[in-house]
Amino acid sequence: MTRRWKRALAALMAVVLLIVGLLLSVTQWLPRLAGVWLPADTAIALDGNPRLRHGALVLPGVHYYAGDCELAVVSNVALRYADGRWQASADRLQIDSACASRLESGPASDAPRTLAEWQQMLPAARVTLGQLTLLPWADWAGELALDLDPQRQRLHYQGKNIALEAELNQQQLTLRSLSLQAPGVARPVAVSGELTLPRLPGDLPQTGALHGALRLDAIPDPLRLELNWQQQQGQLRVVAENQPAPLLTLPWQISPQTLTLQQGQWNWPYAAQPLSGGITLTADGWRQGLEAAQIAGRLNLLTAGRGGKGNVVLNVGPGRLDFTDSRLPLRLTGDSKLAQLQFYASLPGELRGPLLNPVLQLQPGALLRMKGRLLDTLEVDEARWPLAGVTLAASGISGRLQAILSAHNGDLGRFRLHLDGRARDFWPDKGEWGWGYWGEGRLTPLAAKWDVSGQGRWQDTLIALDSLSTGFDRLSYGSVSMAAPRLTLTQPVLWQRDPRQAAFGGALSLKSGETRFSAGGFLPPSTLTLTVKGRDPADFLYQGALQAQQIGPVQVRGRWDGARLRGQLWWPQQSLRVFQPLLAPDLKLAIQSGTLKAQVAFSAAADQGLEAGGHLLVGNGELRLPDNEFHGVDFSLPFRLASHRWYFGTHGPVALRIKQIANQFTLENVTADLQGWYPWSTTRPLRLSNVSLDLLGGQLSLASLQLPQTEAATVRLRQLSLSELVSAIKLKQIALSGRINAALPLWLNNSRWLVKEGWVANSGEITVRMDKQIADAISSNNMAAGAAIDWLRYMQVTRSWATLDIDNLGLMTLTAKVDGTSRFSDKDQRVALNYTQQENLFQLWRSLRFGDNLQSWVEDNATLPTQKEKRNDNAN
Repeated sequence: MTRRWKRALAALMAVVLLIVGLLLSVTQWLPRLAGVWLPADTAIALDGNPRLRHGALVLPGVHYYAGDCELAVVSNVALRYADGRWQASADRLQIDSACASRLESGPASDAPRTLAEWQQMLPAARVTLGQLTLLPWADWAGELALDLDPQRQRLHYQGKNIALEAELNQQQLTLRSLSLQAPGVARPVAVSGELTLPRLPGDLPQTGALHGALRLDAIPDPLRLELNWQQQQGQLRVVAENQPAPLLTLPWQISPQTLTLQQGQWNWPYAAQPLSGGITLTADGWRQGLEAAQIAGRLNLLTAGRGGKGNVVLNVGPGRLDFTDSRLPLRLTGDSKLAQLQFYASLPGELRGPLLNPVLQLQPGALLRMKGRLLDTLEVDEARWPLAGVTLAASGISGRLQAILSAHNGDLGRFRLHLDGRARDFWPDKGEWGWGYWGEGRLTPLAAKWDVSGQGRWQDTLIALDSLSTGFDRLSYGSVSMAAPRLTLTQPVLWQRDPRQAAFGGALSLKSGETRFSAGGFLPPSTLTLTVKGRDPADFLYQGALQAQQIGPVQVRGRWDGARLRGQLWWPQQSLRVFQPLLAPDLKLAIQSGTLKAQVAFSAAADQGLEAGGHLLVGNGELRLPDNEFHGVDFSLPFRLASHRWYFGTHGPVALRIKQIANQFTLENVTADLQGWYPWSTTRPLRLSNVSLDLLGGQLSLASLQLPQTEAATVRLRQLSLSELVSAIKLKQIALSGRINAALPLWLNNSRWLVKEGWVANSGEITVRMDKQIADAISSNNMAAGAAIDWLRYMQVTRSWATLDIDNLGLMTLTAKVDGTSRFSDKDQRVALNYTQQENLFQLWRSLRFGDNLQSWVEDNATLPTQKEKRNDNAN
């Protein structure tokens, strides 16, 4: 090898080594070289050395920094030239808009390039990005495909919430389709149209028309959007498909210095009453950027309702909006007249802070008032919300929160409530809000004053009612008066709303003094304790007890599931004597002994009302009145309540058993059964059966009484002893011996009769002895009757029959016939008595004078015997 070739090979080796060295150190020298053309205080950094793969230059990652802020990052960049076009691709490009403010503006060019010049500089290329993300709007990330050449540029963008197809041909921009899926929008917003772009890219489009369609959750009609402009003016319209007037009309004008919206109109036909108003807005110096523009405007709301017409005005500015520090004064004033309510506002404030995270600061004097009818039953005299110093931001509400409510109800009375607390970065389930509350009022129907006070807080997902005390000085309604009932918390009520650890619980106590009844008697001081535990106020278990000194405790437990309240009550067996205070002293009823126990299950819901079922038992009761004593009282009451109808006798009839009732005459072995519905109907009757009692040596019975009544209920008397009856009523003018039977068909709902075709007859021979003094008195007062009465001084009745009718006014018609034998002057005479009487039975019972009535009856109805018969010596 010659010396020349050796030198050439050495030079080649040096070039190769230089190239290899440059490639190996590209991450050091390439960023420095690129810095020559980049804006000041910016730099790029590479994740690794470039490499060739499948004919493409590949970079693992490129970072672009503005100061210490990462403005953009690209991963897996690939660049190749094929088929006469450059092809660039990357897996991901992420741009942080927060770093844009750190870029320094370069000197303005004296001769800006036109749109056509920029287009001529474009190479034939295709750029694809697997994902383009612009922070902080990550929800709009998507895949980008861009086709470029000097004559025409095409753009395709596809993301989860956005899709875009557009084409630029010289100055004509065609927006083939733009679809946006925004929160609260039922279907994606679709926009299309054409624009004629200006000659210089910094100017506004010369002409254009955009059309869009969308549906919103809050609006039942489809919407159309129309944006048209010509040179420096245009109009935006939003039209609902089934409404005669546009929802929004915004005429606008634009100049190099000012953007103006004038005589804009809006209306909202979807509220309880139609709402409308106007809009004006100006932005001076808009070309210098948002932060330099002075914004001022006015929006008003017209209403009409209770109290006439109202006008609410929102004045904005003058001020500015800035990405870092906005200062825009606001003031909301005026009154709003709704159908039943009236609002009055004076709310000065200022919008401060970054545009993407602003804070509304309410100034001194901020006050919102309201009055009118609330809930159709409550008249609000005034509600006041002082809001001075309150701030509203994306992080929450902060400051002192107050409310004062004065209201009245024409039937229930007046009250006044106060709420005062402080919030810090509070939104529901975020931040903290603590409050205290107090109030007082008067409940007119119960003639009672009431008060309430307590404290609570809402801290992140925990709502706590730390204290509560509310009650009345007394309650008085009808015949009942309760002394000082008061509800308090014995344990704070805590509601943890976090689904991962949801919990709800607390305990309360309701205490009251004596409950007195106007008829006499009282319920001793009572206490109801209740404990709740569950997931939330719509899903918890409860248990408690009611105790009134010796009465109770009545145990209660159950569940509330948000729609239905279920529970059970247990009344353990206890002595009947504890109920003595409930009885009025004037009754002179003394409970001697006995027991009571009960159990009830219930369910209540809005769609079904109250349903309940249970069983009450009274055992071996002993009661005493001045003239009566009840011994061996047993009472069993099984029941069910559904659809406002009671059913008695679910597992056997309601049963009453009394061993003995000691009175002027003794009643023994009293029984009565009841089964059926109340209120009753033809298909659901109520039946009283098995009524029976022993009295006067015989028995009274009622086999069946059905309500509504379809047949007579016959009251039967069997073998009643007349001698026991006379002894019981202490009748001295006459003596009777023997027994009688009777049947009285009883009607309770007949249009005329209480008893129809009843009868009374003797059972065996009846002996009648009249007192000598009354017989002599009758003879002396009436000679005709005296002649007849001699035949009745002693008589044996062989046959007696009486029919009895009583109408529903109490008029009794009695027709009787008596056949017998009388002993007079040592002779037996046949006697026949026929008797008819009409008398108001109700009045008779009120003024019964048995002896005088009997004397009058004998005087008026006794007849002389038609035939005298000599008594047979062998006759008895």
